[in-house]
Amino acid sequence: MNSSYLIIALSVSVLVSYAFDLFSSRFKTPSVILLLALGMIAQQVTAYFGITIPYVAPTLATLGTLGLILIVLEGGLDLEIESSKYGLLRRTALTALGSLLLTTLLIAGVLFLLLEETFYRCLINALPFGVISRTVAVPAAQSLTDDQREFALYESTFSDIMGVMLFNFVLLAQSSTVLGATLLFARDTVVVSLLAIICCFGLLYLISRINHTVKFLPIISVLFLVYAIAQIYQMSSLLIILVFGLFLNNTELIIRGRLDQIFKNDLFEKELDQLKNLTAEGGFVIRTFFFLLFGYAANLSTLIDVDAIIVSTLFIGVILGVRYISLKLAFRGPIIPLIWVAPRGLITILLYLNIPESLRLTGFREGVLMLTVVLSAIVMMGGLIGNKQATVTSGQ
Repeated sequence: MNSSYLIIALSVSVLVSYAFDLFSSRFKTPSVILLLALGMIAQQVTAYFGITIPYVAPTLATLGTLGLILIVLEGGLDLEIESSKYGLLRRTALTALGSLLLTTLLIAGVLFLLLEETFYRCLINALPFGVISRTVAVPAAQSLTDDQREFALYESTFSDIMGVMLFNFVLLAQSSTVLGATLLFARDTVVVSLLAIICCFGLLYLISRINHTVKFLPIISVLFLVYAIAQIYQMSSLLIILVFGLFLNNTELIIRGRLDQIFKNDLFEKELDQLKNLTAEGGFVIRTFFFLLFGYAANLSTLIDVDAIIVSTLFIGVILGVRYISLKLAFRGPIIPLIWVAPRGLITILLYLNIPESLRLTGFREGVLMLTVVLSAIVMMGGLIGNKQATVTSGQ
C-alpha cells in the first residue's frame, strides 16, 4: 500500500474518532458503537475493492494491551486519596468487587446450564463480562450529578483493576489448588507491590531531574517494559501501573520534608498535568484503532445469530439486576440514571481474547462478545437520554 494512503487512512481515523467523541458528548451516543460500526463498514469497503489488511489479530492484541496499561495509568492518575474520600473509596471498591463477583458467578451459572461444561471453564469465560469499562463509563457519566459522576469514576476504575487481577488468579487456579493459587497470588502481589514502589521513586526522581524536552514518553516506555517483564512471569503487572498512577497523584501523602527536596521540583504539578494529558491522548488514539480493528475483524453473520442475541440479552439482564442491588446497598442517593452506566468495553474484549484456547467453551456463540458490548452501550445511551428528557419535562 502507498504510504500516503496509509497516512491518510490513519489521520482520517483519528479525526473521525474525535468527531465521534464530540458527537457522543452532545447526543449521549457511546463512541464505541460508532467506531465498531465504522470498522464493520471498512471491512465491507476493503472486501469490495479487494484490499487485505494484514496482521489484524496480533495488532488487535497488542493495541488492547497498550490500551489497558494506559487505562489503568489514567485511572490511577485520576484517583485522589483524601481523608474526606475514604468512605467513598471503600464503598466503590466493595461495590466494584461485589458486582464483579456476583455478575461473574451468575453469568457462569447461565453458561453452565446452557452448555453443560465444567463450572471452572464457565467461570473463566464469564469473568470478562463482569468488568465495567472505565473508558466508556467515565465519558458517559459527565452528564450525571457530581456524586453519581464521582461514584462512577471510582467504581469503574476499581472494576478494571480487580477484573484483571481476578482473571489472573482464576487462571492460576487451573494448575494448582485454590489454596496454592491464593498463596502464589499473594506472593506475586507482595513482590509486584515492592517492585512498584521502587519504580515509583525511581521514575519520580527522573521526572524531577530530566530537563530534556522529551520526558514522559521514555518514562511511559519504562512502565510498558516493566509491565511486559512482569507479565512474562505471570505476575499482577497492572498493579505496578496502578500504584505508579496513585503515587504520582498523591505524592503529598508520602513525599514530605527532605524527600520533597530530592524527588520533587517547583514545576511538578504542571508536569503532572502534562503526563495526564499525554496519557489521556495516547489512550484515546490506541482505543480508536483497537475498536476500529475489532469492528473490522468481526464476522457480521454472528451478530444476527438468534442464539447469540438471546444469550447476550440474558447477560445484560444479569448485569443490570446485579447493578440495581449493588447501588441500592452502596450508593447514597438516587440510583437513576447511574444504574444504566455499566458498559462493557475494551477490558471485556481483551480478557476474553486472552482466555487460553483449551479453556474456551464449546458451543459459545462468537457474536456474544460484541453483542454484549454493543447492547450494554445502547442500554446506557437509552437510560441517559430517557433521564435527560424526563428531567427537561419535569422542569417545564
